[in-house]
Amino acid sequence: MKSQQKCIVIFALVCCFAVLVVLIFSAVDIWGEDEDGITEENCSRNCRSVLVENIPEDISFLDDGTSNLPLLVGLYNLLDRAIKVVEIVSPLWLLNSSDYESSFQPAARQGRALLSRLQGLKAKGIQLKISSGMIDSTELETLAKHYAEVHYVNMTALISGRLQASFWVVDRRHIYIGSASMDWRSLATRKELGVLVFDCSCLALDLHKVFSLYWGLQYRDFIPSFWSKRVFALFNRDDPLELTLNRTKAQAYVSSSPGDLIPKHRSSDLEAISRVIQEARHFIYVSIIDYLPLLSRSAHRYWSRIDSLIREALILRRVRVRLLISCWEKTHPLTSNFLWSLRTLCMDQANCSLEAKFFNPRVQSDGSLQGVNHNRFMVTDRAIYLGNLDWVGNEFTFNAGAGLVISQPEGIEERNFTVVEQLKGAFERDWFSRYTHSLQDDQIPACNKHRINKPVPIRAGPPADGPAPTGHGRNGVRQTPVKTKRHRGDGMGRQGKAGAPVPSLDGCRDQASPLGDRRVQVKGSCRDDATDPRGQPAESSGGREASNGSL
Repeated sequence: MKSQQKCIVIFALVCCFAVLVVLIFSAVDIWGEDEDGITEENCSRNCRSVLVENIPEDISFLDDGTSNLPLLVGLYNLLDRAIKVVEIVSPLWLLNSSDYESSFQPAARQGRALLSRLQGLKAKGIQLKISSGMIDSTELETLAKHYAEVHYVNMTALISGRLQASFWVVDRRHIYIGSASMDWRSLATRKELGVLVFDCSCLALDLHKVFSLYWGLQYRDFIPSFWSKRVFALFNRDDPLELTLNRTKAQAYVSSSPGDLIPKHRSSDLEAISRVIQEARHFIYVSIIDYLPLLSRSAHRYWSRIDSLIREALILRRVRVRLLISCWEKTHPLTSNFLWSLRTLCMDQANCSLEAKFFNPRVQSDGSLQGVNHNRFMVTDRAIYLGNLDWVGNEFTFNAGAGLVISQPEGIEERNFTVVEQLKGAFERDWFSRYTHSLQDDQIPACNKHRINKPVPIRAGPPADGPAPTGHGRNGVRQTPVKTKRHRGDGMGRQGKAGAPVPSLDGCRDQASPLGDRRVQVKGSCRDDATDPRGQPAESSGGREASNGSL
């Protein structure tokens, strides 16, 4: 009998050990990629950065010299630098515009041109890897036929949310992160902003780890109990990367959301935003699509994480705060309530300044909006934060996004060359433009079809759990294109002020770039690459939207 019991115990232990081994390898084998010999010890910390923007052709700013590299030129530059692998995460894949849309928006053809460039990577021996939550994309099917590797992630099953991250990693040396997704409207009708960082394998390797995490979640309907070391963060808000950026000392790290998808050592987007706000001493400028500190399932509940930090900055540290909110069809009426609440803090308070404005796009004859400000960034006197999520409680709680924090010391002589100063210039250009309107007392801006005459009460209480609602998120409404006047020149859309010189990486202009004294060339002319639809598929995406309802 004792011998039989011993056998049972031994068998049970062996089974437990086997299960443990299976669990370990189920979490590890999906991350088992070769890192090409790049490690935290030998990666590059001498980096260059440049801001990239898409500004629709019929939006123009007064000439104050603030202009940034066209978004499409920057993406082409990344593709031209690629040698081994291009890794892309995007919430949307809608690069094909319809013939109707292209006829009214010449810049819409730029999406087709970018798709063609991605299809051509295989012929150059370059691997294209895409992680996406969008399963019904014609563009992804096309790329898969051209030997791209596409992994679909079921974020609804994993986190009851959506994949909202938008970034590129090229050869684990260069990166792009910003507001633009792989949507023709991000290259034509929407106002987008992001940053390119070149020759920065330390930072690129860390962002690659976020890509690897998404990549390994294909076919999974559960989150691993523990993560492999291959997806652990290299840097975070308490231990940032020390680097030289545009010949100036700086610190940087990558953040992500939500908490369930954050492995060891990675700072969350909320932690990153909190640190940037708390370290601001003079000003905090925020440009965001939606600002709504609510968490809702069946009823609205106050979500204080960011809102309280802004209040502390205003009252306790007397930091000047400017909030630039997009005015579009899905702007929630309660947005004005919270902005009014913040502004009342400064009534009869010396050295307290809270200003709020709405960025009003162009209203079409059918009531639709074009040129929505799709930016998602914050800049202070010390740092910048570029992210993929709106400042809405449900976004940070349920959706998967990524962010980048870059901070630079105050005692820099050549401030104009820092990314902090460049992003501040872009914000102030937008803030003082004719497209913004200040928040008026007791008036709700006519941004959408919702109309209320007085502030709506909000239920207090603990945050509710549940999936992110779409009522105040992005829309699924088709935007009707408007015929625009073609901008002569590079075919990229008007960037910055009218008549202002645009920093160029493509050789279309012989001008020093913000990358420093070295000039970077993009092969071919920007006009041909950006707008020439010859040889591109005529397949139309029309006005279709993903289930997550992008702008």
